[in-house]
Amino acid sequence: MTSNSHTPYRQIRALYDEETITVYQAYPATIAEPAVQEQRLSASPAFSHTRMTWIKPSWAWMMYRCGYSYKDKGQERVLAIRMKHEHFKRLLSQAVVCHGQTLSAEERGKGVRVQWDPERSPGLDVLPYRSIQIGISGKVGMVWAEEWIVGIEDVTERARRLKEVVEKEGGVELKDLVEGGLVPEERVWDVPEELRKALQMHG
Repeated sequence: MTSNSHTPYRQIRALYDEETITVYQAYPATIAEPAVQEQRLSASPAFSHTRMTWIKPSWAWMMYRCGYSYKDKGQERVLAIRMKHEHFKRLLSQAVVCHGQTLSAEERGKGVRVQWDPERSPGLDVLPYRSIQIGISGKVGMVWAEEWIVGIEDVTERARRLKEVVEKEGGVELKDLVEGGLVPEERVWDVPEELRKALQMHG
């Protein structure tokens, strides 16, 4: 993760390697368990292609959204989903940025939406910069779920252990959480210049 004092207001930070980037989403066990077993989100009939799925490259923001997996039964299992960089870029290239405004008919027809929400610390404190959320639905959502996912891992126990450590030990350093395997080592993911304007990352 980057230093707070030098982090741009809008920036994508993620766990990634040369070929893939990891994003997160929380699901009920009825979806998560078959997805991990078969390495396919739609392995369970409970998974809906028509419902918008919001993926997040930020582990801490995922923890905030799902309450470390304890928020509700619909978010009781946290999945780490790997996809190729080229497909992640393709999602971003089709996105419309939402700020709570009324979308035009053309914008509503797009299958990808982006929101920039306040980033969180591993202890869920609000940070002074933003984290990206990517909503996927419709045809592009089906392609993403069926063709673009290259790996699915259940990381629920890591989320719950992080909660325990943060609450019991308090004030633990980020580097110690990373070294302990409770927080991924997220790095800045370079956004091509042609996408930066579309994603409203300037200024």
